[in-house]
Amino acid sequence: MTNVTPGPLHLLAIIELGGYPNFAPLYKRFGFAAELVSSQRKAQAALKRRIPEVIVAEYNFQSDFRDRTSNLETLMARLQKHPEVRVICIYQPEYEHKLDGLRARFPVFAALPLPVTEAAMEQALGSALASTGQAD
Repeated sequence: MTNVTPGPLHLLAIIELGGYPNFAPLYKRFGFAAELVSSQRKAQAALKRRIPEVIVAEYNFQSDFRDRTSNLETLMARLQKHPEVRVICIYQPEYEHKLDGLRARFPVFAALPLPVTEAAMEQALGSALASTGQAD
């Protein structure tokens, strides 16, 4: 029997608007192999290639959508088949009540209000990592 060392955990970061620090070094420090994409469309393509253990995504409320209220609903609907994925959501505090509506329908592992600090992201990543059973 061959001993196989598991590879790094995968993290998908969806950075659509930004406005917060580049957390790529933090992802690496936590041992994640991170893939950064700039749109939900690119995120959907990435999910076809591999389902990550953690997703960091922005919640962007958009009142002009006909059948949804944000950029995350399509992603979260797809993740219903993968409840093991931990979604860390970054949001604008003035839209927390709208995010609460999304959270009532879909599991969000952690929600971090802007401005996001490295300490807050570190805590969320640590909790996500611990919940996978792979933390040291």
